[in-house]
Amino acid sequence: MTKTVTAPLPRATTKGKTHDLGLLARPRRLRGTDGIRDLVREHRLAPARLVYPLFICEGTSIRREVSSMPGVYQLSVDEAVRETAAARNDGVQSVLLFGLPADKDGTGSVAADPEAPVQRAIRAIRAEQPDVTVITDVCLCEYTDHGHCGILDGEHILNDVTVEHLVAAAVSHAEAGAHIVAPSDMMDGRVGAIRRALDAGGHQDVVIMSYAAKYCSAFYGPFRDAADSAPAFGDRRTHQMDPANVEEALREVTLDLEEGADIVMVKPALPYLDVIGRVKRQFRRPTAAYQVSGEYAMVKAASRLGWLDEERIMMESLTSIGRAGADIIITYFARDAARRLRGL
Repeated sequence: MTKTVTAPLPRATTKGKTHDLGLLARPRRLRGTDGIRDLVREHRLAPARLVYPLFICEGTSIRREVSSMPGVYQLSVDEAVRETAAARNDGVQSVLLFGLPADKDGTGSVAADPEAPVQRAIRAIRAEQPDVTVITDVCLCEYTDHGHCGILDGEHILNDVTVEHLVAAAVSHAEAGAHIVAPSDMMDGRVGAIRRALDAGGHQDVVIMSYAAKYCSAFYGPFRDAADSAPAFGDRRTHQMDPANVEEALREVTLDLEEGADIVMVKPALPYLDVIGRVKRQFRRPTAAYQVSGEYAMVKAASRLGWLDEERIMMESLTSIGRAGADIIITYFARDAARRLRGL
């Protein structure tokens, strides 16, 4: 019979007491100091990965705080240029523009107007901050008097007619100088139609960042205050995705990539980290995630009540989005996070 010999565990004596040391592997060794923790950190945020959303309105010298989003403002073009410069000084290199027109109609016709707030802001930012990447949201909800993302027949959105209007808006953004256009409407076929129109107009280098997996989420509420885009009736579940679905998100991403999307997006971010991870692992393409208004507002509200440490929650949540697989993070915390990352 073979006798099994078990080596005794190492032991140590401290202050007259003997202790078993246990396993030789001690993961805590790599957590002992900030320097060591930095050396072995698996995922790193960087200011260059953050995109700062801005809401552009008519007028001059306007800086109007959004009540449900403390620290976020509706900005006239001149103020948007100043805010972009301040963000660039903080280390943020990209902005995402949303428009708030003075006049709205049933077709959102102002969306394609070369003198609309977004188009004027593109030109102004490009002139004053040439090293900033300008991204534009392409949708009709901010421009229609009914607040829906497309052209209506009664209460039904006409997909193909809407796509024609989205194409016109995207081309007008490209003509104004946008580096990236971001269709957020979730109409079928809009990415391909926009790609063809951009290429035909000589804008082959303009990037399409598609809101590929955009969920019908309750986390958008404060955004609708900021963009004045709440639907006058009903909701958007006929074109935004069911929060229960993941495989559908992968199908949507597949279609958008086949139609010419260069970057795909998952929105919202924190409630859909699993979707971000699936999209990144399956497609290995540049992936964006939008930390939306409700995610931001919850942190702000809890912080004001003294329930959460705002800075730590901000950095932890952004890290988790990056850890899930997002290469690009759109967040209203962009300036604060960039300053924190740079030690300012």
